[in-house]
Amino acid sequence: MRSLLFVPADSEKKLERALQSAADVLILDLEDSVAPTRKAVARQICTEFMTAHGDASARFYVRVNALSSGLINDDLAAVMPARPAGIMLPKAEGGQDVAQLSMKLRVHEAENGIADGATAILPIITETARGVFSAGTYAQASARLSGLTWGAEDLSAEVGARTARDEEGRYTGVFQLARATTLLAASAAGVAAVDTVFPNFRDQSRFARECIEAERDGFTAKMAIHPAQVPVINAAFTPSESAIAEARHIIEAFEKAADTGVASIEGSMVDRPHLIRARRILERARLAWSN
Repeated sequence: MRSLLFVPADSEKKLERALQSAADVLILDLEDSVAPTRKAVARQICTEFMTAHGDASARFYVRVNALSSGLINDDLAAVMPARPAGIMLPKAEGGQDVAQLSMKLRVHEAENGIADGATAILPIITETARGVFSAGTYAQASARLSGLTWGAEDLSAEVGARTARDEEGRYTGVFQLARATTLLAASAAGVAAVDTVFPNFRDQSRFARECIEAERDGFTAKMAIHPAQVPVINAAFTPSESAIAEARHIIEAFEKAADTGVASIEGSMVDRPHLIRARRILERARLAWSN
Protein backbone atom coordinates (compact mmCIF):
# COMPACT_ATOMS: atom_id res chain seq x y z
CA MET A 1 0.00 0.00 0.00
CA ARG A 2 1.12 3.52 -0.87
CA SER A 3 -1.91 5.72 -0.26
CA LEU A 4 -4.48 5.46 2.53
CA LEU A 5 -7.45 7.83 2.25
CA PHE A 6 -9.53 8.74 5.31
CA VAL A 7 -13.29 8.90 4.72
CA PRO A 8 -15.93 9.77 7.36
CA ALA A 9 -17.96 6.61 7.77
CA ASP A 10 -21.19 8.52 8.29
CA SER A 11 -21.16 10.17 4.86
CA GLU A 12 -22.53 8.00 2.06
CA LYS A 13 -21.65 10.67 -0.51
CA LYS A 14 -18.00 10.87 0.55
CA LEU A 15 -17.70 7.09 0.73
CA GLU A 16 -18.94 6.67 -2.83
CA ARG A 17 -16.66 9.45 -4.06
CA ALA A 18 -13.66 7.92 -2.29
CA LEU A 19 -14.30 4.60 -4.00
CA GLN A 20 -13.56 6.32 -7.32
CA SER A 21 -10.18 7.54 -6.11
CA ALA A 22 -6.93 5.74 -6.85
CA ALA A 23 -6.22 5.17 -3.17
CA ASP A 24 -4.77 1.76 -2.36
CA VAL A 25 -6.66 1.71 0.95
CA LEU A 26 -9.80 3.52 2.12
CA ILE A 27 -9.87 4.12 5.87
CA LEU A 28 -13.53 4.24 6.84
CA ASP A 29 -13.43 6.42 9.93
CA LEU A 30 -15.61 5.79 12.97
CA GLU A 31 -13.45 7.89 15.27
CA ASP A 32 -12.44 11.56 15.04
CA SER A 33 -14.46 12.55 11.96
CA VAL A 34 -17.72 11.22 13.43
CA ALA A 35 -19.61 13.13 16.12
CA PRO A 36 -20.51 11.17 19.29
CA THR A 37 -24.20 11.38 18.44
CA ARG A 38 -23.62 9.79 15.02
CA LYS A 39 -21.49 6.79 15.99
CA ALA A 40 -24.36 4.31 15.64
CA VAL A 41 -25.39 5.76 12.26
CA ALA A 42 -21.79 5.69 11.09
CA ARG A 43 -21.44 2.00 11.99
CA GLN A 44 -24.55 1.14 10.00
CA ILE A 45 -23.52 3.18 6.93
CA CYS A 46 -19.97 1.81 7.10
CA THR A 47 -21.14 -1.80 7.23
CA GLU A 48 -23.69 -1.36 4.47
CA PHE A 49 -21.09 0.32 2.25
CA MET A 50 -18.55 -2.47 2.70
CA THR A 51 -21.21 -5.12 2.12
CA ALA A 52 -22.41 -3.42 -1.06
CA HIS A 53 -18.84 -3.21 -2.38
CA GLY A 54 -17.57 -6.60 -1.28
CA ASP A 55 -15.52 -6.93 -4.47
CA ALA A 56 -13.41 -4.02 -3.23
CA SER A 57 -13.13 -5.31 0.33
CA ALA A 58 -9.35 -5.66 0.11
CA ARG A 59 -9.20 -1.87 0.06
CA PHE A 60 -11.20 -1.25 3.25
CA TYR A 61 -9.71 -0.59 6.66
CA VAL A 62 -11.95 0.70 9.45
CA ARG A 63 -10.62 3.14 12.03
CA VAL A 64 -12.44 2.12 15.18
CA ASN A 65 -12.53 4.08 18.41
CA ALA A 66 -9.72 3.62 20.91
CA LEU A 67 -9.57 0.72 23.34
CA SER A 68 -10.13 3.16 26.19
CA SER A 69 -13.20 4.76 24.59
CA GLY A 70 -15.78 2.15 25.59
CA LEU A 71 -16.94 2.12 21.96
CA ILE A 72 -14.64 -0.35 20.26
CA ASN A 73 -16.68 -3.47 21.04
CA ASP A 74 -19.75 -1.97 19.39
CA ASP A 75 -17.60 -0.85 16.44
CA LEU A 76 -16.23 -4.34 15.86
CA ALA A 77 -19.57 -6.05 16.33
CA ALA A 78 -21.04 -3.82 13.63
CA VAL A 79 -18.30 -3.89 11.00
CA MET A 80 -16.70 -7.34 11.22
CA PRO A 81 -19.60 -9.14 9.45
CA ALA A 82 -18.68 -7.03 6.39
CA ARG A 83 -15.12 -8.45 6.44
CA PRO A 84 -12.87 -5.39 6.31
CA ALA A 85 -9.29 -6.05 5.24
CA GLY A 86 -7.98 -4.34 8.33
CA ILE A 87 -8.65 -2.34 11.48
CA MET A 88 -6.87 0.93 12.26
CA LEU A 89 -6.34 1.28 16.00
CA PRO A 90 -6.04 4.88 17.23
CA LYS A 91 -4.19 5.95 20.36
CA ALA A 92 -2.27 2.68 20.57
CA GLU A 93 0.15 2.60 23.49
CA GLY A 94 2.21 -0.48 22.78
CA GLY A 95 2.27 -4.01 21.52
CA GLN A 96 -0.09 -5.11 24.27
CA ASP A 97 -2.85 -2.99 22.70
CA VAL A 98 -2.33 -4.73 19.35
CA ALA A 99 -2.41 -8.11 21.10
CA GLN A 100 -5.64 -7.14 22.87
CA LEU A 101 -7.28 -6.07 19.62
CA SER A 102 -6.04 -9.25 17.95
CA MET A 103 -7.87 -11.35 20.54
CA LYS A 104 -11.07 -9.41 19.92
CA LEU A 105 -10.70 -9.89 16.17
CA ARG A 106 -10.16 -13.60 16.56
CA VAL A 107 -13.56 -13.92 18.24
CA HIS A 108 -15.31 -11.89 15.57
CA GLU A 109 -13.59 -13.83 12.79
CA ALA A 110 -14.80 -17.10 14.27
CA GLU A 111 -18.33 -15.79 14.66
CA ASN A 112 -18.45 -14.56 11.06
CA GLY A 113 -16.74 -17.43 9.27
CA ILE A 114 -13.62 -15.39 8.56
CA ALA A 115 -10.27 -17.14 8.43
CA ASP A 116 -8.32 -16.80 11.68
CA GLY A 117 -5.83 -13.95 11.38
CA ALA A 118 -7.26 -12.59 8.11
CA THR A 119 -7.95 -9.11 9.50
CA ALA A 120 -4.87 -6.87 9.60
CA ILE A 121 -4.10 -4.26 12.25
CA LEU A 122 -2.61 -0.81 11.59
CA PRO A 123 -2.06 1.13 14.84
CA ILE A 124 -1.47 4.86 15.23
CA ILE A 125 1.33 4.82 17.77
CA THR A 126 2.19 8.43 18.70
CA GLU A 127 -1.09 10.04 19.73
CA THR A 128 -0.10 9.93 23.40
CA ALA A 129 3.22 10.49 25.12
CA ARG A 130 3.08 6.96 26.49
CA GLY A 131 2.54 5.68 22.98
CA VAL A 132 5.73 7.33 21.76
CA PHE A 133 7.77 5.75 24.54
CA SER A 134 6.24 2.33 23.83
CA ALA A 135 7.09 2.31 20.12
CA GLY A 136 9.67 -0.43 20.48
CA THR A 137 7.15 -2.99 21.77
CA TYR A 138 5.37 -3.79 18.49
CA ALA A 139 7.83 -6.35 17.15
CA GLN A 140 6.22 -9.81 17.51
CA ALA A 141 3.08 -8.24 19.01
CA SER A 142 0.89 -9.94 16.40
CA ALA A 143 1.19 -11.50 12.97
CA ARG A 144 -1.74 -9.25 12.01
CA LEU A 145 0.43 -6.14 12.13
CA SER A 146 0.50 -4.65 8.61
CA GLY A 147 2.29 -1.40 9.43
CA LEU A 148 2.77 1.40 11.91
CA THR A 149 1.70 5.00 11.50
CA TRP A 150 1.73 8.16 13.56
CA GLY A 151 -0.26 11.31 14.22
CA ALA A 152 0.53 14.79 15.45
CA GLU A 153 -2.79 16.39 16.35
CA ASP A 154 -3.72 14.32 19.40
CA LEU A 155 -0.12 14.39 20.62
CA SER A 156 0.02 18.19 20.33
CA ALA A 157 -3.11 18.43 22.48
CA GLU A 158 -1.66 16.07 25.08
CA VAL A 159 1.67 17.87 25.45
CA GLY A 160 0.12 21.34 25.20
CA ALA A 161 1.82 22.42 21.99
CA ARG A 162 0.13 25.34 20.21
CA THR A 163 1.09 23.84 16.88
CA ALA A 164 3.04 20.88 15.53
CA ARG A 165 4.77 22.91 12.80
CA ASP A 166 6.94 26.00 12.65
CA GLU A 167 6.45 29.10 10.50
CA GLU A 168 7.90 27.31 7.46
CA GLY A 169 5.59 24.33 7.83
CA ARG A 170 8.23 21.97 9.24
CA TYR A 171 7.53 19.78 12.24
CA THR A 172 8.97 21.05 15.50
CA GLY A 173 11.29 18.87 17.59
CA VAL A 174 8.74 16.83 19.54
CA PHE A 175 6.90 15.82 16.38
CA GLN A 176 10.07 15.11 14.44
CA LEU A 177 10.90 12.70 17.26
CA ALA A 178 7.48 11.02 17.02
CA ARG A 179 7.86 10.66 13.25
CA ALA A 180 11.37 9.22 13.46
CA THR A 181 10.33 6.88 16.28
CA THR A 182 7.54 5.48 14.10
CA LEU A 183 9.91 4.87 11.21
CA LEU A 184 12.38 3.04 13.44
CA ALA A 185 9.65 1.04 15.19
CA ALA A 186 8.24 -0.10 11.84
CA SER A 187 11.69 -1.18 10.72
CA ALA A 188 12.24 -3.08 13.97
CA ALA A 189 8.89 -4.83 13.56
CA GLY A 190 9.48 -5.56 9.87
CA VAL A 191 6.28 -3.83 8.72
CA ALA A 192 5.34 -0.86 6.54
CA ALA A 193 6.07 2.65 7.79
CA VAL A 194 3.11 4.91 6.97
CA ASP A 195 3.53 8.68 7.18
CA THR A 196 0.79 10.83 8.68
CA VAL A 197 -1.64 13.19 6.97
CA PHE A 198 -0.95 16.67 5.62
CA PRO A 199 -3.95 18.77 6.75
CA ASN A 200 -3.83 21.59 4.17
CA PHE A 201 -5.00 19.72 1.07
CA ARG A 202 -5.03 22.96 -0.95
CA ASP A 203 -1.26 23.43 -0.61
CA GLN A 204 -0.26 20.81 -3.15
CA SER A 205 3.32 22.00 -3.62
CA ARG A 206 4.21 21.72 0.05
CA PHE A 207 2.34 18.44 0.25
CA ALA A 208 4.30 17.04 -2.69
CA ARG A 209 7.54 18.07 -1.00
CA GLU A 210 6.50 16.32 2.21
CA CYS A 211 5.69 13.13 0.28
CA ILE A 212 9.08 13.18 -1.45
CA GLU A 213 10.87 13.72 1.86
CA ALA A 214 8.92 10.92 3.55
CA GLU A 215 9.83 8.46 0.78
CA ARG A 216 13.44 9.60 0.96
CA ASP A 217 13.56 8.92 4.69
CA GLY A 218 12.16 5.39 4.41
CA PHE A 219 8.39 5.64 4.65
CA THR A 220 6.62 3.49 2.09
CA ALA A 221 3.12 5.02 2.29
CA LYS A 222 1.24 8.10 3.40
CA MET A 223 -2.26 8.85 4.62
CA ALA A 224 -4.54 11.37 2.88
CA ILE A 225 -7.56 13.41 3.94
CA HIS A 226 -8.74 14.38 0.43
CA PRO A 227 -8.95 12.47 -2.86
CA ALA A 228 -6.84 15.18 -4.56
CA GLN A 229 -3.88 14.12 -2.43
CA VAL A 230 -3.96 10.51 -3.61
CA PRO A 231 -2.26 10.90 -7.03
CA VAL A 232 0.56 12.89 -5.43
CA ILE A 233 1.13 10.14 -2.85
CA ASN A 234 1.02 7.36 -5.42
CA ALA A 235 3.54 9.16 -7.63
CA ALA A 236 5.95 9.78 -4.74
CA PHE A 237 5.81 6.25 -3.34
CA THR A 238 5.97 4.35 -6.63
CA PRO A 239 9.61 3.65 -7.54
CA SER A 240 10.69 5.42 -10.72
CA GLU A 241 11.86 3.55 -13.80
CA SER A 242 15.42 4.70 -13.16
CA ALA A 243 15.28 3.49 -9.55
CA ILE A 244 13.95 0.11 -10.69
CA ALA A 245 16.65 -0.19 -13.33
CA GLU A 246 19.36 0.65 -10.81
CA ALA A 247 17.96 -1.87 -8.33
CA ARG A 248 17.99 -4.61 -10.95
CA HIS A 249 21.54 -3.68 -11.87
CA ILE A 250 22.65 -4.05 -8.25
CA ILE A 251 20.93 -7.42 -7.85
CA GLU A 252 22.47 -8.71 -11.10
CA ALA A 253 25.91 -7.57 -9.93
CA PHE A 254 25.58 -9.51 -6.69
CA GLU A 255 24.38 -12.59 -8.55
CA LYS A 256 27.52 -12.45 -10.66
CA ALA A 257 29.68 -11.87 -7.56
CA ALA A 258 28.40 -15.15 -6.04
CA ASP A 259 29.00 -15.38 -2.28
CA THR A 260 31.06 -12.23 -1.76
CA GLY A 261 29.78 -9.41 0.42
CA VAL A 262 30.47 -6.74 -2.19
CA ALA A 263 29.96 -6.26 -5.91
CA SER A 264 31.35 -3.89 -8.50
CA ILE A 265 29.18 -1.67 -10.70
CA GLU A 266 31.00 0.43 -13.27
CA GLY A 267 34.06 0.67 -11.07
CA SER A 268 32.16 1.46 -7.86
CA MET A 269 31.79 -0.98 -4.99
CA VAL A 270 28.38 -1.72 -3.49
CA ASP A 271 27.74 -3.82 -0.39
CA ARG A 272 24.91 -5.71 1.30
CA PRO A 273 22.91 -2.65 2.43
CA HIS A 274 22.67 -1.62 -1.24
CA LEU A 275 21.37 -5.10 -2.08
CA ILE A 276 18.75 -4.93 0.66
CA ARG A 277 17.53 -1.54 -0.57
CA ALA A 278 17.45 -2.80 -4.16
CA ARG A 279 15.25 -5.74 -3.22
CA ARG A 280 12.90 -3.47 -1.29
CA ILE A 281 12.56 -1.14 -4.29
CA LEU A 282 11.61 -4.01 -6.58
CA GLU A 283 9.10 -5.33 -4.04
CA ARG A 284 7.52 -1.89 -3.71
CA ALA A 285 7.30 -1.64 -7.49
CA ARG A 286 5.65 -5.06 -7.67
CA LEU A 287 3.05 -4.08 -5.09
CA ALA A 288 2.39 -0.76 -6.83
CA TRP A 289 1.71 -2.51 -10.13
CA SER A 290 -0.62 -5.00 -8.46
CA ASN A 291 -2.90 -2.26 -7.11
